[in-house]
Amino acid sequence: MFENHATIATGTLNILEAVKRNSPITKVFISGSGLQFKNDGNPIKETDPFEARDAYSVSRIQSVYAARYFRSLGIKAYVGYFFNHDSPLRTERHMTKRISEAAKRIAVGSNEKLAIGDIDAVKEYTYAGDIVRGIWAIVNQDKVFEANISSGKGYSIKEWLEQCFSLVSKDWQEYVVANPDFVSGHKQLVSDPTLIFSLGWRPEVSFEELAKLMMK
Repeated sequence: MFENHATIATGTLNILEAVKRNSPITKVFISGSGLQFKNDGNPIKETDPFEARDAYSVSRIQSVYAARYFRSLGIKAYVGYFFNHDSPLRTERHMTKRISEAAKRIAVGSNEKLAIGDIDAVKEYTYAGDIVRGIWAIVNQDKVFEANISSGKGYSIKEWLEQCFSLVSKDWQEYVVANPDFVSGHKQLVSDPTLIFSLGWRPEVSFEELAKLMMK
């Protein structure tokens, strides 16, 4: 709890206050998350209500309210809600990277087993480079200050397994075992990207292309 608060909530306040005191014309971008919204399984809009479900979401929600407060003081504080941002630079703490790295090791002889919880859970898989372009699109205009930066396309963990393992000609079912201790926080975490699309941004790297990048 305290680590989330210190890095996300307090960190956001420190940046915003520093800008207000020393460079009020500077634009500030704050990263939000799809995980801070109430999730009823439908595509999530920027206007949907927040829900404090854990320490992470509490800190993200606080940072958004801080951005809104400083915006009322004249600071151009933008918020982009991420629904995922994947790249080969991910660590194996993240499921996409853990799967792609395991598939590569298995391709060269490893007999390891991957313990995964709900393979039917659906989320977005968007390339981090595309997300950065979305950030740039937001901060270079003055009409939209909060937007999902997301694709709106959902895929299951099973589909990611199939994609990665097919690239090394292996059957993922031979290497994946169920993790009964894992409880998914959501069955589906997918956005409504209509607003960011209206600014002319679209993700360029497809689900299949992202898997190839992760498997290189």
